Amino acid sequence: MLTYRYSKSEIERIIETIVITVDTREKKNEHIREYFALKGIPFVNRTMRTGDYGCYIPANEDMGIMRDLHVSGCVERKATVDELVGNFSSKNRTRFENELIRASRAPFTLLIEDIEGYRKILEGNYRSQYTPQALLGSLKSFEARYGFTTFYIEPALTGNYIYHHFKYLVKELLKS
Repeated sequence: MLTYRYSKSEIERIIETIVITVDTREKKNEHIREYFALKGIPFVNRTMRTGDYGCYIPANEDMGIMRDLHVSGCVERKATVDELVGNFSSKNRTRFENELIRASRAPFTLLIEDIEGYRKILEGNYRSQYTPQALLGSLKSFEARYGFTTFYIEPALTGNYIYHHFKYLVKELLKS
């Protein structure tokens, strides 16, 4: 196996070029797009097989990158706890689990845009017949089984989180 070692400054220059990919089916994400636009973070719409957000390093012949390098990893976003719970319903559970199986092959994060989301799960403050114990058990079992973590976040911070998640993922990949 051949690898190329980049210097610290080269890594920083490459990181500045990363492009965030946004799944074309991702809805109600204007706040995230606005963050990217405000911060000058390039993003493109693409149909993604897994997750709502990903990234790639665009071709850069000066850096020896002859074609776009797609980074293995994704972020799945849920706008509310209710949306998350909907994924555990009998009609959606298999589809959701299949997505988690695909995502488990690479770094994967589940974002819930509700800073009080964990509390809502524990208190049963969501629209579903699921008991809090059953919902938490399903979520934590899936986390353990498919190797991901769930983060609860304020919607206003989601764009920042997504960008920095991929920035440091790329940085670590380039350092190794």
